Amino acid sequence: MPPYASYLLTVAFPANRPSKDETLRLFAGLPRRYDLAGALLSFGQDPRWRREMVKRLQAGHDDRVLDVATGTGMVATALVRRYGCSVVGLDQSPEMLSGAQAKLDADPRLGERIDLVRGEAESLPFADGEFDHLTFTYLLRYVEDPGATLSELARVVKSGGRVASLEFMLPPNRIARSLWHVYTRAFMPVLGRLISHDWYEVSRFLGPSISELYERLPLDRQLELWRAAGIERPEVRVMSFGGGVVIWGTRA
Repeated sequence: MPPYASYLLTVAFPANRPSKDETLRLFAGLPRRYDLAGALLSFGQDPRWRREMVKRLQAGHDDRVLDVATGTGMVATALVRRYGCSVVGLDQSPEMLSGAQAKLDADPRLGERIDLVRGEAESLPFADGEFDHLTFTYLLRYVEDPGATLSELARVVKSGGRVASLEFMLPPNRIARSLWHVYTRAFMPVLGRLISHDWYEVSRFLGPSISELYERLPLDRQLELWRAAGIERPEVRVMSFGGGVVIWGTRA
């Protein structure tokens, strides 16, 4: 292990990070409008970013994929529709899983290919190398130890399998970052309030949460965490002027 790896694998959120229970309560009221609101608040970019992540996985029809932080199942359903693979969607929120289950109930073809499991990314209820590939979306801001969580995700992927993720990002361009900051602090909460009180609270939370992640873990440090976790040759596509980033690599 490189000399910096022990430090990287123990990076933690500051003490004022919302607890797991607080985060669950924060997102409990979102599932009914989650897909639409995410698209609206990102000006249509969130669905585009998800499609890019799914494309990078390159799964086969007979593959089994774990989708961590599946939420309402947007990535899980996209994986099935693109590749015909089977998917296990895991999330810690029962409300989000209920939203995903509603999609499966409405489309029996999806229900045949997707299983939903309640669980935590930090301690997956699966055996070593159980899955051919793995995806995760908007996850690392919510875990206490991102490095250890990445190692746990890599643990359940077969050697040679792909791991792909989507996360928000801070625009690297100074002007774009200033505009992003104004939007996330001033305008996004207002738009969120037009959707619901729950979306207002989440919209207030998102901007500072994203900034905090990149103060602690800039993109190059995140890639070091991927490599330290045993995910080789991580590649990056920065999207929408730096509003989102897709990362993918191969399990050693």
